[in-house]
Amino acid sequence: MKTYTVSLFGHRNIANKSEIENRLDKLLHDILTNNDHVRFLIGHDGEFDLLAASAIRRAINSRGTGSASLILVLPYMRSEYYERGSLLLSDYDDIKICRESSKVHFKSAFHVRNRKMVDCSDLVICCIQRSSGGAYTAVQYARNQNCKIINLGNH
Repeated sequence: MKTYTVSLFGHRNIANKSEIENRLDKLLHDILTNNDHVRFLIGHDGEFDLLAASAIRRAINSRGTGSASLILVLPYMRSEYYERGSLLLSDYDDIKICRESSKVHFKSAFHVRNRKMVDCSDLVICCIQRSSGGAYTAVQYARNQNCKIINLGNH
């Protein structure tokens, strides 16, 4: 069975959080209903990431199935992983460190991590509300890779 992989990207600060969350809840329901195995890849770097991680966890728990997982993808080993590793593992099914991003300057590490996430994704869900920033760059990369993209931030 094929695992359907979804990566999520969004700005550090987002407007209309409750609207975005409602759209995401409906989308997650559809994704989990229409796919046997789903893997969600997400960072932990801003409002959208935290909102989306919470929505994904709720959606997975409400289905009561082990056929979906929420994976935190970090660009490099961060102090919060050392300090809160066991706490983070209670929120996520797994934590991955992007090896490729450890080979570049730390300012570029997020871009490398985001590209690696896109490269293994069937779908990118984003909350892009402006034409700048790391999330915007990741979605532009996804578009260039002909990845399916759903932007929750442009309604």
